[in-house]
Amino acid sequence: MYHQPVLLRESIEGLHIDPHGSYVDATFGGGGHSRLIMEKLESGQLFAFDQDEDALKNCIDDPRFIFIPQNFRYIKNFLKLQGVEKVDGILADLGVSSHQLDQPQKGFSTRFEGPLDMRMDQHNPVDAASIVNTYEKEQLQAVLSKYGELQHAGLMAADIVAARSVAPIDTTSALKRAIEKRLPRNREFKVLAQVFQALRIEVNQEMKVLEVFLEQCADVLKPGGRLVVISYHSLEDRLVKNFMRAGNASGEVERDFYGNSLSPYKLITRKAVSPGEEEIKMNGRARSAHLRIAERL
Repeated sequence: MYHQPVLLRESIEGLHIDPHGSYVDATFGGGGHSRLIMEKLESGQLFAFDQDEDALKNCIDDPRFIFIPQNFRYIKNFLKLQGVEKVDGILADLGVSSHQLDQPQKGFSTRFEGPLDMRMDQHNPVDAASIVNTYEKEQLQAVLSKYGELQHAGLMAADIVAARSVAPIDTTSALKRAIEKRLPRNREFKVLAQVFQALRIEVNQEMKVLEVFLEQCADVLKPGGRLVVISYHSLEDRLVKNFMRAGNASGEVERDFYGNSLSPYKLITRKAVSPGEEEIKMNGRARSAHLRIAERL
């Protein structure tokens, strides 16, 4: 399977689909969420975004389905090109797909030997190898600390700089060797995953892209339209939570002269929804998923 969708039933129910409405799947991937949305549509339309060329193979042959081969940061512009100003719902399943993780040549996974790539868009001129081999120690430390939330970010950055002075670090195994003395024996895979996550976020500018996307969602949604987001780490989840709560990255609710909230959303989920034990047993990657839903006021 290209990608096993996480929290599939809960997220589609959260969209509260109108059979005649317009919807966006901002992260099409294998099309699992999209196919279920399509089943619930009659005269409605679904616009699916994905920057990964591999996702093209999963397109749905249906005139109501429109595939847009772009990053979801351009949601507003590309919907406008389709003649659409407002939609009834937006779904985003963030992070990296199972398909991307399972391809050694993409370099996303700690499990495989492969090039240090990690680009979700192959047209991106920056890959993980260029970051590891060109960033100053302080820049590397900042990336590992901020996006990997690693305790020994400074020591790891110093190890990487020392290793690359001997030979370029251009494969996943070369990176592992460079930092192996910083990997605690009982938590080796968890810490490695944090390192890979940090580099992947930096390569794809994921936090900035997510912020730009969320800034546009309130403009694109009709009143009563739903925003449904599945995130996989605390940095993403915090940003999603802040936008749904306040309509901005800081999470601070602006108020009018009378003290009324100016947030564009009503929260449908007060707390993030997590997968049940059964789903986690079937799909280990669901373990860290958090689903949040908000409705446009």
